[in-house]
Amino acid sequence: MVDRPAVVAEDLHKTFGKKVKALAGVSFEVQPGTVLGLLGPNGAGKTTSVNVLTTLLRPDSGRAEVAGVDVVADPAEVRRRIGLAGQYAAVDEMLTGRENLTLVGRLNHLSSADTKRRAAELLDRFALTDAGDRPAKTYSGGMRRRLDLAAALVARPPVLFLDEPTTGLDPRSRLGLWGVIEDLVRDGTTLLLTTQYLEEADRLADRISVIDHGRVIAEGTSSELKSRLGAAVVEVVMEDDDRAEEVRRLLGDRMEASREDETVRVPAPDGTATLATVVRALDDAGLQARGLQLREPSLDDVFLELTGKPADEDALTQHEKEASS
Repeated sequence: MVDRPAVVAEDLHKTFGKKVKALAGVSFEVQPGTVLGLLGPNGAGKTTSVNVLTTLLRPDSGRAEVAGVDVVADPAEVRRRIGLAGQYAAVDEMLTGRENLTLVGRLNHLSSADTKRRAAELLDRFALTDAGDRPAKTYSGGMRRRLDLAAALVARPPVLFLDEPTTGLDPRSRLGLWGVIEDLVRDGTTLLLTTQYLEEADRLADRISVIDHGRVIAEGTSSELKSRLGAAVVEVVMEDDDRAEEVRRLLGDRMEASREDETVRVPAPDGTATLATVVRALDDAGLQARGLQLREPSLDDVFLELTGKPADEDALTQHEKEASS
């Protein structure tokens, strides 16, 4: 028997005002116990999709279901089954870490004993025990993000939504949070993750949906998306344009070489075998490269190919600001 999807978005539409279409038919599914990475430029509709699925926004049309419950028909029940950590850590800075978690537990109608026990468990799990009785205003950015994620897990939700959870974190804090997320998924949590860090999606997501202008424009595993761009390439970097053009002519006829400034690129369907052929050709011609590498397509390449812009381009539109506020 095939498991029912934990999250279903089907032909979702959402318009702000009279002209801005935040969602123009978004559809995707998340299977139980897996991670879906939702990628897209700023303003593409990622946060709006999350806000619809977590009942913060009502769609104009379409269907959305989380943990078997329709988000429009029974939003209160959906909220009981999910955890949400938004783009900014939603913690009370005047309360301690333990008090923040205790507050969330009581709001979720846990008993005092269960709340106390759960707060202690989460402080330990997120390496916050030593700071648990300090005001959250004394926490670093990474600590606040971990506390925010801990708060989203107090009620043990089967489905977790993380909207750009590592934005603004330093590399060390980001790696630490990735480890926590991987532990959650191993324990059976279903996760929808929006991110602009393509390395993050590459590492964490079982499947990826790329969204742009309110529509899903591509989906698949990381490997499937990369394969759309074809084989790897050998990149040869020479000292100047003239030397690079010499290499392009040397390799061009038989290897379909192309040149951009000092860099010559050769398709490498055979991977290292093509690299070895290029090295031999350069040696035979007495040409010395400044740089030489075999490069596989990356998610950055996929993102640029699909959306026409790099992932870190800052193009935040007004409707996304409103949707995430």
